[in-house]
Amino acid sequence: MNRLLQPFILAVTLVLGAAFAYLAWRLTYAPWQRLALAVPFVLVWMVPAVYWARDRDKRGPLDDWMHRASYLSMAWLSFLFVFSLLRDGVLLLAAAWPALSGVHEFLRGGGVPLVYAASLLALAIGALAALRGPHVRHVDIRVEGLVPALDGFRIAQISDLHVGLNIRRRYVERVVEKTRELAPDLVALTGDIVDGPIARIGHDVAPLEALAPGGRAFFVLGNHDCYSGAGPWMAHFSAMGIRVLANSHEVVSKGGATLVVGGVVDPAARLYDRSLAPRPDAAAAGSPPGDFRLLLAHNPKLAPLGAAAGWDLQLSGHTHAGQFFPWTLVIHLLHTPHVAGLSREGKMWVYVSAGTGTWGPPVRMGTEPELTLIRLVRG
Repeated sequence: MNRLLQPFILAVTLVLGAAFAYLAWRLTYAPWQRLALAVPFVLVWMVPAVYWARDRDKRGPLDDWMHRASYLSMAWLSFLFVFSLLRDGVLLLAAAWPALSGVHEFLRGGGVPLVYAASLLALAIGALAALRGPHVRHVDIRVEGLVPALDGFRIAQISDLHVGLNIRRRYVERVVEKTRELAPDLVALTGDIVDGPIARIGHDVAPLEALAPGGRAFFVLGNHDCYSGAGPWMAHFSAMGIRVLANSHEVVSKGGATLVVGGVVDPAARLYDRSLAPRPDAAAAGSPPGDFRLLLAHNPKLAPLGAAAGWDLQLSGHTHAGQFFPWTLVIHLLHTPHVAGLSREGKMWVYVSAGTGTWGPPVRMGTEPELTLIRLVRG
């Protein structure tokens, strides 16, 4: 009972209750219809209220199917809410404009099935967009005074892969294959790579080891990596040959030029070690001046700290660019100015990946999963 009274759960319950009341009012006519509509709302509510309170390592096939149903319900209800609002907006406009009286009559009578059909179609299109795999996004970053040896330096960024319930080994293999085809000088795994314990998804993560040879693949924790067991996963990635950065740095050389690569832990690392906090300044401590300074930080909100510590470029993820509409709009309220793509924080460049995989609903609408190839170019 105490769990259900926590502020987050209460907020989720109130939001879902208000959304259900609106949709039941606008889209249902009989008690059985309202009862059927309540089912996906209950499924969405169960994941944070019930499953997040339990040991995440102890999940069976039935729990996985429950999660899948919940996440699909989350996406479908989002689309249903948007199309219902759109219908009501057109109804109000048509009621005030006599020339649209025919539209008003059509939407008042046949608009409800249309809203359901449109939401299901959007769900299907979004699922196809998510599961077909990431496209390669090419980003050139012009750096004033960049030394010639680093002109054209290529960084492949994999972020928010979320290997787990929906992203499995085959998807990871496609990501690795595309990454190797890009022939990057450095691979940056900028957090939220996993969503589950090693015992369950270690086999699915294994293809990433193919990126390790040469010592130029780096990993930093994201919040979901921390939820999945930060310590064990850092040790596991390190055993795979991937260099783990936790408020620390490494040095990479190319053609006589020096590139300092720093990485910070995610704020969620406090869940397993309360003394830990993301420290871009600590990651820079003791490093050589370097010809270029690259910071890997999962959460883009760390950009002010990164800029203050003197880094030239911060690579982040976390936002998924909202993943699907209407959250593509909502995300701007939480992460402006570093929501997605390239931006500046003082003298430091910030690039925020839209994510290589998906979290929760395997749905993309208004965004695409991306494998990012960043190229440093003399400005």
